[in-house]
Amino acid sequence: MPSFDFKHFLQNLTLRPGIYQMFNETGEVIYVGKAKNLKSRVSSYFQKQDHSPKTRVLVKQVRDIQVVITASENEALILENQLIKKHKPRYNVVFRDDKTYPYIHLSDEEFPRLSIHRGRQSKKGDYFGPFTGSSSARYSISLMQKLFAIRQCENSVFNYRSRPCLQYQIKRCSGSCVGKIGQPDYSSDVELVRLFYRGKNDSVIGELTSRMERASEQLEFEQAARLRDQIISLRRVLEKQSVNNLNASRANSIDVISCKSREKTAVVFVLQIRNGIVQGSRQYFPKLPADTDDGELLNSFIGQYYPTNTAEIPNEIVVNSLADNSEFMMELLSAIAGRKVKITHQVKTSKASWLEMANRNVEQILISKLKAKSHLNKRMQVLMDELSLDKLPFRMECFDISHFQGEETVASCVVFEQGQAKKSDYRRFNIKGVTAGDDYAAIEQAVRRRFERLVKEDAKLPDLLLIDGGKGQLNQAQKVLEDLQLPQVTLIGVAKGSDRKVGMEQIFFPSEAIAHRLEEDSPGLHLIQAIRDEAHRFAITGHRGKRDKKRKTSTLEGIEGVGAKRRKALIQHFGGIQGIQRAGVQDLKQVEGISEKLANTIYDFLH
Repeated sequence: MPSFDFKHFLQNLTLRPGIYQMFNETGEVIYVGKAKNLKSRVSSYFQKQDHSPKTRVLVKQVRDIQVVITASENEALILENQLIKKHKPRYNVVFRDDKTYPYIHLSDEEFPRLSIHRGRQSKKGDYFGPFTGSSSARYSISLMQKLFAIRQCENSVFNYRSRPCLQYQIKRCSGSCVGKIGQPDYSSDVELVRLFYRGKNDSVIGELTSRMERASEQLEFEQAARLRDQIISLRRVLEKQSVNNLNASRANSIDVISCKSREKTAVVFVLQIRNGIVQGSRQYFPKLPADTDDGELLNSFIGQYYPTNTAEIPNEIVVNSLADNSEFMMELLSAIAGRKVKITHQVKTSKASWLEMANRNVEQILISKLKAKSHLNKRMQVLMDELSLDKLPFRMECFDISHFQGEETVASCVVFEQGQAKKSDYRRFNIKGVTAGDDYAAIEQAVRRRFERLVKEDAKLPDLLLIDGGKGQLNQAQKVLEDLQLPQVTLIGVAKGSDRKVGMEQIFFPSEAIAHRLEEDSPGLHLIQAIRDEAHRFAITGHRGKRDKKRKTSTLEGIEGVGAKRRKALIQHFGGIQGIQRAGVQDLKQVEGISEKLANTIYDFLH
């Protein structure tokens, strides 16, 4: 691609807001940015002289720029976020795109149930959250069961109960399924749940206190004692969850963000405060371009972390350092949320305590991350030396086979990069067309399917390929690599020792008949063991899932013309699958909905 004529490009560039994508000579997107004024922002890359080292390197590689004009800065922010997640440009700070945050869903029914919900909020009812993870959401539901005995069971269970379940016995459900509580009283408890999640804890305690006093006046001492215990439990919960200042404003939602980077490793720590209570925390490890300062890291995080869902944008964001364009980010987030959103740095009282907590956490996480990274690098270096490799095994793949007496054979392929699992690249292969229990053929099929695809897609090849097995499995994998002409992939086999003891593993090379042994305390051997064990775990999980799915499937499901209704009728008539198998055609015809033709089909299928 020829050099970029930026002067000609800038002459025709618009002054409107939008996003710009920078491409290198191979046509790869290397940077995505947003701007209020596209011409002003893009011009600054080529006209200013005081750029950071990272920006200077970026500008040298630019061979083309494409812009997308948007109606507002708000749209530009959203589009920039989407393109960064799609292309993962090397000079952007790239954050992992997490799953949707969990919410608590309170259904809109006669007797509402509490459940964890992810994704689109299409079901009727109230949604509370977001929570920082499923564990905190589950804890919240458990808390509501203890305090207000709200049901959690599915409607398929609730509608067909004839007697109370264990949850009722341990006083975590009021037994609404069997009429142990009336609808008005249950609705009253549900309203307390709503008040609690909306942060109106004083109103909840006030209502419980009023109920306790009324019960006492009416001489319903058992009910009064139950309400008293509820109040005590609720006060204890609020004491445990509050941080430093119980008088903190409970009308606000606050996120406290602290970020640090060191030695090309970055950590962002988010502390989520809702209604004056610490609801949870999350930590992120973004892919960091060289020479990225903490201000840019923080700015990129805020722009990518908060989605378009207004419920996930707090009223205030407290940060450990202000970014250059914090005013701009405040305007954009306020526009998205439809309310004022503040980004603050200098804070006092409880907010200062929260920020200090976040700073302590991010520092500790960063130290741990750097130590782990150093340890992994040491493992890779030792492994390279001990196996006499030409270069560090940056990318490693490992294959394993799992089956039970030849049943449902599954092959796994796990991928490690820089000594760490890269689960997005894991693959499983359902092995077909080989003799049951033939591990050699299974390995050959899995490796061939994997590498034929890698070659076809011109994808990244591993520096080191591990096969869980001895010489036989290794030879099959070597045959595939030779057929595909991939001499650059180093291949080894990892077999358990004679006593199958950990630390006694034997390492086989295709060109050598005698196995190698690494020292039991070798960091290189520990890395091999970790990869081998992960491949083993991944294979077994796939095999068990496939086997269990098959065993849960009714034999009748494979018969054409026999749907769920007819299967149910057959099982009810004959008492189970064994009775159906013993039945003749005339017997099968006696079942409602089974014609003579279908009876013959069922009989032929089963015999």
